[in-house]
Amino acid sequence: MFSKEDAQRIKKEFWSTFSEEYPRKWLLYDTKIKDFSFKFHVDNKIAQVLISIEPKNNEHRIIYFEKIESLKSILIEEYVPNIVLDRNFQLENGKIVSKIWVELNNISLYNKDSWQEIYKFFNHNMNMFELFFYEYENYIKDLKANL
Repeated sequence: MFSKEDAQRIKKEFWSTFSEEYPRKWLLYDTKIKDFSFKFHVDNKIAQVLISIEPKNNEHRIIYFEKIESLKSILIEEYVPNIVLDRNFQLENGKIVSKIWVELNNISLYNKDSWQEIYKFFNHNMNMFELFFYEYENYIKDLKANL
């Protein structure tokens, strides 16, 4: 078990090393869609690359999710084969968001031997999510088409 300080130091080292080995600007929050973002997640069990849809307007959240859901077969066949889609994902604080993700299991942020596998997973899958988004960005952004 790690102390809080050790855990923070390891996290900082993990992310610093990732940014050194894969020095590029990721799309992440720069989607031009409010509360629609791409994220990396890693803990002591899993790593995830995900799209998080969290608008305060629940109707917008559902529309954005349904647009991606309508492209699911393309997303799976051409970009990210093992995605999971969850329209009503409940965060620890009780908030409901929509989430689309791919996951790598049986790894740990706290095991440096798994870092390279995580970094490759992050790089490949985020790149594929971004390519998908850029290809279908206009469709995804256009709320009027569904209102």
